[in-house]
Amino acid sequence: KYIVEELSELSVSVADAATGLCRKLLRYKEYSTDDFSEKEKSPTINVNLKDTTISDILLWAIFANRKELAEICWLRGDNHLLTGLVCSAILRKLSKKASNVKEQILSIDLEEHSKLFEERCISIMDSMYQEDSQHAIDLMDDEAVVWGIHSSPLTFAYENFMYDVVAHTCSQKYINIKWYNNLAPDLVPFLQSAIRKPKNFVTAPLTKYIFNYMVFLTVLVMYSSFVLTSIEKNYSEVFLARVFEYFVYLWGLGDLIEETISCFGCLEARGRSHRGYYSRMKRYLYDFWNGVDLLSYALLIVALFVRHVHQSKPFTDARRIYALSLLVMYLRFLEVFLIHRKLGPTLIMIKEMLKDLLRFLFIAVFVVLGVGIYYHTNLWPDYEAMWDGGWQNWRIWTILYYPYWQLYAEINLDHLDGSNESNCTSVTSADSSKCPREDWTVQAIAAIYMLFSNFLLVNLVIAMFSYTFERVQENSEKLWRFERYTVINDYDWRIPSPINLVFLPYRLFRYLAKHDCCSPHCKQISILEQKKKEKRKREKNEAYQRSLQKITALRNHSKI
Repeated sequence: KYIVEELSELSVSVADAATGLCRKLLRYKEYSTDDFSEKEKSPTINVNLKDTTISDILLWAIFANRKELAEICWLRGDNHLLTGLVCSAILRKLSKKASNVKEQILSIDLEEHSKLFEERCISIMDSMYQEDSQHAIDLMDDEAVVWGIHSSPLTFAYENFMYDVVAHTCSQKYINIKWYNNLAPDLVPFLQSAIRKPKNFVTAPLTKYIFNYMVFLTVLVMYSSFVLTSIEKNYSEVFLARVFEYFVYLWGLGDLIEETISCFGCLEARGRSHRGYYSRMKRYLYDFWNGVDLLSYALLIVALFVRHVHQSKPFTDARRIYALSLLVMYLRFLEVFLIHRKLGPTLIMIKEMLKDLLRFLFIAVFVVLGVGIYYHTNLWPDYEAMWDGGWQNWRIWTILYYPYWQLYAEINLDHLDGSNESNCTSVTSADSSKCPREDWTVQAIAAIYMLFSNFLLVNLVIAMFSYTFERVQENSEKLWRFERYTVINDYDWRIPSPINLVFLPYRLFRYLAKHDCCSPHCKQISILEQKKKEKRKREKNEAYQRSLQKITALRNHSKI
């Protein structure tokens, strides 16, 4: 009996270590059941002991890459859709780690195993949608716990970049219901619901999305008027200019609060996600549009500081930073077209091409710097005043100037052959241009560089753009649906600025009441909300959904 107990404890510790490794790989926090008493826990544990054993064997089969055993355990287990997605995500992570240590054969095998599980999940979704479309749609939001990971199939697929799952009909049907907030999708009935169902209409993500960008467009008009006419302090005394300026600041503050909530996953932004703060921040910063948002906030704050704290007439620095901030905000406004079926894929294509352009610039900067130093060394030998004067007069800009513009076929031969002696002097000074010295090798290097840059580098980036265009065009529908879900999921909880500032105290109170509040009144509110949630879950008839999953999985694999 003692040996049996020891073996039992050992198996439990090994299983716990394996599930912990699973969560660490996928960067999920352990799902805690501390809200329930031990008396409530024990019956569930006894009933699901067999399923737990099968689940542990499945996890071992995944780590050991045993395809046949993994399939058998998966079919005999529970929550087939979410479990299959988790298996696919684990195998993909293992494949990347194997590739990092140059285990290419193992990496390919793990990647194929990952795709196999994803295909099985998509097959289940196809069959369930044909069998019972409503339950198949509801299943995408069915929360479950798999190896300590608490999530729903759609949320997990989105967090792990499973484009095929997010783009599936079941997922898109659920997303559309969420987008219109259970209202009619047609324009006229949707607008009529503002009278019949005002609460649903106002809280619909579509309504908040339209209102947010209407306010954003108004802010752009105000900001443009302010930047064009009222940067200097004397002009800011005009009442209308002050209104425009302060409204832009107020809107920026409210929008920054919403982006902070989205980044850290606090308040309502957590949603179905149970990842840690690091994972959420990494995912947030991975999004191109979020990076543009943060850049616009940073520039606006810097411009505000330069104009009101570090004043320098005639406010040239402030005007430049304000104008740059406005430029970035106009680029931000392009995000409104991301939801459009035709313009959305075009924006995705531009974003992907920007990545190619950055890779090209990373290569080109070293070539430009090397050629520029060669030019300067031989045209202006022993130039001592490299860093004298202000940063605008640093000689590094001259070093980069000529080879950079030669990328665009601006040759500047009159400077490279040393024949241009106008507006120059033989005195070495940071504020005056020293006359260039004639050197035939500079022209030879320039000829080779022009051949290399204009024929090789430029055509290389064109080829990269062509490949990216074909790749994005081939998967444009899936990529667009994925980005569309990002927008819908964001506006499910977001309140447009600056209205969100009015509701911020109420949102904070609700958050404290639901999570870390200690007062009895707050706890009572939290318990009531938990009971309502459990009631909604019972109404979904989860037992039927999970039985349907099992039957569908067995039928698809010819096991029944």
